[in-house]
Amino acid sequence: MAIARGLLAFLLFIANTVFWCVPLYALILLRWAVPQRDWRAFHSHLLIRVAEIWSCGNNAIMRLTQRIVWDIQGLEGLRRDVWYLVIANHRSWMDIVVLERVLLGRIPFLKFFIKQSLIWMPLLGGAWWALDFPFMKRHSAAHLARHPEARDQDWISTCRACQRLRDRPAALLNFLEGTRFRVEKHLRQQSPYRHLLRPKAGGLAFALEALGDRLHVLLDVTIVYPSDHTTFLDLFIGRIQRVVVRVRQIPIPNELLGGDYRHDPVFRKAFQHWIDQIWTEKDALIEELRHDSQREVA
Repeated sequence: MAIARGLLAFLLFIANTVFWCVPLYALILLRWAVPQRDWRAFHSHLLIRVAEIWSCGNNAIMRLTQRIVWDIQGLEGLRRDVWYLVIANHRSWMDIVVLERVLLGRIPFLKFFIKQSLIWMPLLGGAWWALDFPFMKRHSAAHLARHPEARDQDWISTCRACQRLRDRPAALLNFLEGTRFRVEKHLRQQSPYRHLLRPKAGGLAFALEALGDRLHVLLDVTIVYPSDHTTFLDLFIGRIQRVVVRVRQIPIPNELLGGDYRHDPVFRKAFQHWIDQIWTEKDALIEELRHDSQREVA
């Protein structure tokens, strides 16, 4: 039964994606055909509506095929007419599904930083591009040491992407760890956190620099899978039976708005200290939530 339910869930997710990509790609063609500015604003609204309906379909498929217990707290006071920076710990691509389930309809449609190479992903790559998701080239420390100009390229790319989010309220997600948590990565980094990789503050700082007059709230989302099953395969065959999510709104300090992260070492240190504090609190919260979940099972 688990295999049958998993196959059904997989096919329904594929069918839902293909179905809603048809009107979405039709709208992309209209975007090129009608260049007027007023039409472009309305066109962006239509694209987001299609994406939201697609996400609603994904949520409905999960309710139909899965028996997940959702433990969610912290959604009070969220609004769709406010710009948000969203951060979350990152275990797998399943996190995106969880964030859609938790935040859809409560804040503006969630957009997230994506590796440049994923623009070639069938169907979804073009959809992310049309929806103004920010695409980023991720460089290794060795590459940046040899090519320091790449930092400026990332800053320019982030600013361009954020400028497209100024006209209407938006929610921009950044996985500060930069990659999915793995034990070997954790050991290689010698991370000071028990459940997290070291955070990378640069992308968040660049977004604040570009949208500082719009952004005043950081939405910190903590996701815990008590069973440690985190993949799409785990989802489809029913191994993910409980998901714990905690959301908190953190005011962005005024002194961290409008600073120059690239060239001001004092500001950069203050910004990194702020992120480190948030990450320390998140690590402690994950430990607490995991302990509580294990105690409930026992």
